[in-house]
Amino acid sequence: MSAPAEDATLDAHLAQLRRTDEAAWMEAVFREFYAPLGQVIYRVVPDRAAVEDLLQDVLLRLWQGRAELPELQSHRAYLTRAALNAALRYQQRGQRQVAWEAAPAEVVPTASPDALAALHHADTETAVAAALDLLPPQCRTVFELSRYEELSYQQIAETLEISPKTVENQMGKALRVLRGALAGALRNLYGLVL
Repeated sequence: MSAPAEDATLDAHLAQLRRTDEAAWMEAVFREFYAPLGQVIYRVVPDRAAVEDLLQDVLLRLWQGRAELPELQSHRAYLTRAALNAALRYQQRGQRQVAWEAAPAEVVPTASPDALAALHHADTETAVAAALDLLPPQCRTVFELSRYEELSYQQIAETLEISPKTVENQMGKALRVLRGALAGALRNLYGLVL
């Protein structure tokens, strides 16, 4: 059996387990993907202890977010992207920590002169989260895969097993809904810039 056919069979089995027994689903995901995801993370973060922590975090997030998680067309693609993102976030935090530790000791952190901008940023994030809740499930999934997971339309189409044109249409719809829902937040943001 070819790898895509094996993945399709595995995805069908996992989808069935998820509908009938979530604990068995999570155990199957753990058994099937723990080692491959560890290899993905290790390529970015060559520290075994950090890899273990990141793997646990990825799988814990999967378990905790299972109620909101859409039906996955490709568990391998979804989990690989989640593991890679976790590794990259870890690496970025490490770089910031090194930069902070390398700063001269006499440098005293000061409050940001742009406290109002930070407040507007927080308000904008809240507005974006609320606007995302307005999107239909498939539309939201397509948007999140495109914008947050940085997948191309073709990769999204393959992951969700839909046509690239459907991805394009769903993105257009998502952007229209988000523009309408975020009009007020955008006006506030533009007011800061001007």
